[in-house]
Amino acid sequence: MSAEYLWYIPNQVEPGHRGDDAVEGHNSLATLTGHAKALEEHGWGGALIGTGWSRPDTFTVATALAAQTSTFKPLIAIRPGYWRPANFASAAATLDHLTGGRVLVNIVSGQDNLAAYGDSEGDQAQRYARTREFMQLVRRLWTEERVTYEGEHFSVTDSTVTPRPVVLGERRHPRLYFGGASEAAERTAAAEADVQLFWGEPLDGVRERIERLKNLSDKLGREHAPLEFGLRITTFVRDTTEQAWADAEAKVEALAEAKKGTRRDFDRRTAVGQQRLLDLAERGDVLDDNLYTAPGRYGGGGAGTTWLVGSPEDVAKSLRKYEALGITHFVLSDTPYLEEIKRQGTQLLPLLRG
Repeated sequence: MSAEYLWYIPNQVEPGHRGDDAVEGHNSLATLTGHAKALEEHGWGGALIGTGWSRPDTFTVATALAAQTSTFKPLIAIRPGYWRPANFASAAATLDHLTGGRVLVNIVSGQDNLAAYGDSEGDQAQRYARTREFMQLVRRLWTEERVTYEGEHFSVTDSTVTPRPVVLGERRHPRLYFGGASEAAERTAAAEADVQLFWGEPLDGVRERIERLKNLSDKLGREHAPLEFGLRITTFVRDTTEQAWADAEAKVEALAEAKKGTRRDFDRRTAVGQQRLLDLAERGDVLDDNLYTAPGRYGGGGAGTTWLVGSPEDVAKSLRKYEALGITHFVLSDTPYLEEIKRQGTQLLPLLRG
């Protein structure tokens, strides 16, 4: 299959996310629609829209942007604690129907302010067991009629979702993306996800995880199409290698200056995948050819912890190495978001598509 290239749209209450330059109206419909339309115009397939109780509602943002565009695919991050499976299956199927099959879904099980929206916090095993049931039930509701399901966490009786998701070739419903590096998360992904998303780890780490997940899929008796793999990472691109590294180092220096006098502590609940990224800095500031780990020391989190730095040719070469390992879904980004949508759409994507 051909690789998929998505971006990231920052649906944030506060402006300036990861150094973005959009301030006034940064989360207005006009601004976010401008991002989505720029993605269409510059060759991107769509964008991840993140979730969290402190953000604007992700599904509402995705619906608004889908209505303003014609090819843009929203990768809608959702949490099982926000939704009952049948409600979500119906909402997503309806949006998929209205957009001609453009919906993508990213299931998130990580920590959040659960009490604020009436959810309860179990241990890690319980959290991922619930997520696994959520994916099982949503998939059945999208593909079967008159579903009856009795699980530990969810149940429905004689349930049918209408309208149905759009069927396009082998696509029977929106893809279910999923992240997580703990043992419980990997077992959930191996059994139920369509795409396992990795953070920006070095090639050896990604290779090892792909092999483990494939073996785990076989061991668990996976019932779906083979698990696919994706990479969520910051791509720091400039016209030349030298300019890219000069600008990247200057940006990290600015992060360090802003953090001066403060100590960055991570509590015991830091996600396993995030901790793996933070530990990379102990191996060096630059891993593989151009994976920059220093940002994680000064406030980078998630996709901002490690950056692929270089010219368009440098970054394309590195991304193709991930593709050679089996990565077929890429979620890239850098700030300022709108400027980088255009720069990387013009300079990087043509090299990746070859």
